[in-house]
Amino acid sequence: MEGKPVLSSCFARLLGALALAGASIASCAAQTPEQFYAGKTVSIVVPTSPGGNFDLNARLVARHLGRFIPGQPMVVVRNMPGAGGMLLANQLVNSREQDGTTIAIMERGTPQLAYEGNPNVRFDPLKFNWIGSLSSYANDAYLMVVNDSHPAKTVADLRKPEMIVRLGGDMPGSTNLTFAILARDVLKLNVKLVRGYPGAAPMFIAMQGGELDGQMIGLGSVRGGQPALWNGKQVRPLLQVGRMNRLPELSDIPTGRELLSDPGDLALMEFAELSFFIALPFLAPQNVPADRVAALQKAFMDMTRDKDFLEDAARANFELSPIDGAAVRAIIEKMSKTPPDVVRRYVDIVRKGAE
Repeated sequence: MEGKPVLSSCFARLLGALALAGASIASCAAQTPEQFYAGKTVSIVVPTSPGGNFDLNARLVARHLGRFIPGQPMVVVRNMPGAGGMLLANQLVNSREQDGTTIAIMERGTPQLAYEGNPNVRFDPLKFNWIGSLSSYANDAYLMVVNDSHPAKTVADLRKPEMIVRLGGDMPGSTNLTFAILARDVLKLNVKLVRGYPGAAPMFIAMQGGELDGQMIGLGSVRGGQPALWNGKQVRPLLQVGRMNRLPELSDIPTGRELLSDPGDLALMEFAELSFFIALPFLAPQNVPADRVAALQKAFMDMTRDKDFLEDAARANFELSPIDGAAVRAIIEKMSKTPPDVVRRYVDIVRKGAE
C-alpha cells in the first residue's frame, strides 16, 4: 500500500509530460506557413549531377522562390543522382523530411515508372504534392543532337545501313536513355547505346572527347547548359520528340511521330511523350501539411510571373511555359489511364533495350 502514492505520483507526472508534448505538437500544427518558414532553410533536391538541365533549373528556382514563400526562408540545392531519379522519388516517400522544408525537382520520366510495373518503385505519383512545372514544353523540344562532325546530316541518314550514331544514356528511367532506345527500336534508326553517363554535362564532355556522337536532350537544356556549343553550331539536331508538331524554330527537323505510320507505334509514342508536358516538375513529399503545400504552390506560380525571375531565366536561355500543380497532376492521371496493352509494349521495348 505504501507504494501506491509513489505510483500515482509517477503516473501524474507522465500524464503531465504527455500533455505538454501534446500541447507542443498542437502549437506546431497551429503555426501559419509564415510562422513555420520564418528563419528556416528549404532544400530543393535534384536527382541528377550538377550542371545538367534539372540542376540548372533547380538553381534558378532556388535564387528566387524564397522571396515568395511566406516567411521568406533561405532556399538551397542539393544533388542526389541515382537510378534515373527513382532513388530520389523513393527517398521522398520514406524521408522524415515531411514538414515542407524539403522539396524536389523530379526527372520527367520518373512518374511513369509507377505505371510501368517497375519492381523498384516505392512511390505513388498521385500521392505526391505537385507544386508545378517550369515547362509544359510549349516552346521546347527534346532533340537528338550529334556533333557537327558526324556524317549524318538528316535523320533519314540514320536509316542507311552504314550510318551509325553512338548516343549516351543514363540509368533506366532516365529520359535520355528511354528515347535513345525508342529512336532505335521504334523509329528504326541506327543507334548504338553507350550507357553510364550521369547526366547531360558528362555526355557533352564525352562527345567532345570522341567517346559519343550525340545524345537525346532538351533544346532548353542545350541552350542553358551548353550555349557555346549550340550558338556555335558545334552540335546539330536531327530529330525532335515531345511534340505533336514541329517547333517553329526547328521547322526543318522532323518529329518522331512523323516517322511513324502504324497506329500501335503512334499510341506508344504518345504515352512516352506525356512526360514532356510536365517537363520540369517540382513536388513536395506526400505528408506535408496542406496549408504549407498551398503556400508552396502559390509561391511557385507567383515566382514564374516575377520580373526578376523572368529576366534571370532569359539570361540563361531557359524555356519557360509554366503550369501549376493541378495541371501536373492531371497529366499524371492521364498516364495512369493509358491502355494496359500500350504500356506493356512500351515497357517491353524499353526494358529489353536497356539490357
